[in-house]
Amino acid sequence: MTSPPEASPPTEASALAAAVARAFAIDGPLAAADAAFVPRQAQDQLALAIAHAVEHREALVAEAGTGVGKTYAYLVPLLLSGRRALVSTATKSLQDQLFLRDLPRLVDQLSVPVRRALLKGRASYLCRHRLQQAEAEGQLPDRMAVRALQRVSAWAQSTRTGDLAEVEGLDERSPVIPIVTSTRDNCLGIDCPEYRNCHVVQARREAMAADLVVVNHHLFFADLALRDSGVAELLPTVEVAVFDEAHQLVEAGVQFLGTTLATGQAIDLSRDVLAQGLRHARGLKPWAELAAAMDRAARDLRLACAGTLREVRGILKLRWEERADEERLVGPLQALAEAAEAAVPALAGVAETAPDFAKLAQRCQGLAALARRFEEEAEPGQVRWIDLSPQQARLVESPLDIRAMMSEQRAGPPKAWIFTSATLGADESLAWFTAQAGLEDAPRLVVGSPFDYPAHARVWVPSPFPKPNDAAHPGAVGALAGRCARALGGRTFVLTTTLRVLPLVAEALRAAAPELLVLVQGSEPRRSLLQRYRDGRGAVLVGSASFWEGIDMPGDALQCVLIDKLPFPPPNDPLVEARVRQLRAGGGDPFNDYFVAEAAVSLKQGAGRLIRTETDRGLLVLCDPRVRQMGYGRKLMAALPPMAALGTEALALKWLEELAASH
Repeated sequence: MTSPPEASPPTEASALAAAVARAFAIDGPLAAADAAFVPRQAQDQLALAIAHAVEHREALVAEAGTGVGKTYAYLVPLLLSGRRALVSTATKSLQDQLFLRDLPRLVDQLSVPVRRALLKGRASYLCRHRLQQAEAEGQLPDRMAVRALQRVSAWAQSTRTGDLAEVEGLDERSPVIPIVTSTRDNCLGIDCPEYRNCHVVQARREAMAADLVVVNHHLFFADLALRDSGVAELLPTVEVAVFDEAHQLVEAGVQFLGTTLATGQAIDLSRDVLAQGLRHARGLKPWAELAAAMDRAARDLRLACAGTLREVRGILKLRWEERADEERLVGPLQALAEAAEAAVPALAGVAETAPDFAKLAQRCQGLAALARRFEEEAEPGQVRWIDLSPQQARLVESPLDIRAMMSEQRAGPPKAWIFTSATLGADESLAWFTAQAGLEDAPRLVVGSPFDYPAHARVWVPSPFPKPNDAAHPGAVGALAGRCARALGGRTFVLTTTLRVLPLVAEALRAAAPELLVLVQGSEPRRSLLQRYRDGRGAVLVGSASFWEGIDMPGDALQCVLIDKLPFPPPNDPLVEARVRQLRAGGGDPFNDYFVAEAAVSLKQGAGRLIRTETDRGLLVLCDPRVRQMGYGRKLMAALPPMAALGTEALALKWLEELAASH
């Protein structure tokens, strides 16, 4: 395999490159506006490479270590270029941070007149029509939901954007949110009585008129697949597309470029059929029977997907073959298709009484078609699996990567494509990312972190220690975390690779350090847990996947990170199995080319929580003896920042005590 070309700044100083260099200079506008601004060579290098890609409408894959300042490194060239741009990031919270904090600050400092817009998916915006229906029907699950609806109703009187993130105290998991937002399925479009005041339409209109639009990866792919939120119309009109946190891009694409049948979607449809039937055409059709048949079929399908599983925490990925080969899905899928098809003529028969009925008939036809599709074999080159959660089952058919989509998009109108993250691979080639995204031909750039890791950070692999498959391992991790946290006075994260071990680790931790506050993922919303951690410095947080990245705890708020074991992909995951088969078919080595590479990237993400500023100091503990014992351990250690290694627990605790003394 040939190596991708190295990215380099232009040999001749272009007008844009010169303007970017001036912006980041010691006497430039950024330094003048912020007394804490310090020029960084790595940031300058990245910004100039991005300016070159923007100017020449080229692709660039850039890994920038923690502390480089990659957000400013791509925003400054974008703003100074004057070109129309789309910026996509990993989550809605990062979207808000970029749009509400970073962009306004930079626009002011650089004095550039740029129209900006924030575009999210439908589920983020209030639907006034559905709010009115919810207020009229009053069918809510509990008192908390009633209070949440009251808060939304009061806020709806004054909001300009309709973005539910503005509602103070509204939990992102609130059951009220799907009630007061629309979906592609239930949106009435121009037939809606509130169409002129629609917040989704307004957001799209503002995006089409803006010079720079901020979206998120899920919206980007969902829209390209469904053409539902305006991105598909927006993308051909921009001259630059930037993907921040690009390491999450492939998984987002795999989830949203595929076809999904969700039992929750079917249950929602049955409720809407019943509610609208009774509201607008009571007595004209057997609405209760039609809705009940659809609801029952959806619940039977979820039970068939679960099989013998009774208690489910989080989301389980199940192999399609485990369920489909036994034909246990055939009956529920047929029943769901027949129930949805039976509702179509009833809805069509009363279509004149309200605009909701025509849309409901379309939704029933679409649901029936989905159910029929999953009765058949998967399309060639696609993989199927089942996501099982406590609430629902999602049947998914998807491509294994985003190569075809990215190739199709890059073949369109010429534009600059920028992909950047702190973690895009285990080595300089960044093949982990470029191979899955079809970007092997793109220039790539790796700029290391400016932080002094050898002086400020230590890494320790405890030995002897139980192996990860040993029943004693979770308890040993919790006990060790307790000893470390006691030496430090809290200020510790324990990151696990599975949700299953969270309670075991937490129990052992509490026993080892009863005086400390132990916060555990799942006990309350993520945002609330992080706020409690920040407020109480004598705290330890135990979390799994969603806490490995996207969390910024600078200063002495977090000075010890323990990782329970090497984050290899689960071998029985259906996507993992399909990728292994694909690699073997192509003559690759699944373990080294996939498992070790995936573990290295995840390990870098988890370790990245530790050092966030030039003055941060801390300890990384890898509670997996395989790091020392196996040959691949050296490769994984080499992927980490250059931290000084400690050999014993006594040295590790001494280092933590030094950090505590300087606190």
